[in-house]
Amino acid sequence: MIKSFDFYFDFISPYSFFAHKEIIKIEKKNLVKVRYKPILLGGLHNLHGIKAPAFIPAKAKHMIRDCKLIAEKNSIVFKFNSYFPIKSLNLMRGVFVAEEDNFKSYYIENIFNSIWQDGLNMNDENIIQKVLKNLNVNPKTFFLRSTSSSIKELLRIKTGEAYDKGIFGAPSFVVNNKIFWGQDRIEFALNELSK
Repeated sequence: MIKSFDFYFDFISPYSFFAHKEIIKIEKKNLVKVRYKPILLGGLHNLHGIKAPAFIPAKAKHMIRDCKLIAEKNSIVFKFNSYFPIKSLNLMRGVFVAEEDNFKSYYIENIFNSIWQDGLNMNDENIIQKVLKNLNVNPKTFFLRSTSSSIKELLRIKTGEAYDKGIFGAPSFVVNNKIFWGQDRIEFALNELSK
């Protein structure tokens, strides 16, 4: 039987990107399936009344170096996006559209790579359109669907559910109702899964 756990993420988070890359390796090596749970990290922070590390000057100045260290340690191709922070709202809504159309994992992989490997300005709608076209997706239709009231509400609900569980940041993993926060906590999540 394949075991599974939940992965709460937002494209805006480079640490979610690192977790995603490790998850790909883990799923190939183990009988594990990870359920991707899109949330809006900014909305989650607002619900908790906390400020993101990237907006705390003392932390922000070490973030790029920290990310490069993690990338080197884990042999992950990485480029800190010079357009950071990326406005991820519509990109995160897009996960639900991609799920409806059965290309969720392909979409997630390509959006993460566009931001954190290719360094694209994913705040620019023209760039996003090009990325979507490369996925054989009609950008106009995709944007219309991702900004529909039902998709907007779905992201709001999923972010609220994460808040209700006690999740306060991304990436977060939930196994047996236990929260493990941070890309370096995957090992602990796997240990919990094996119990």
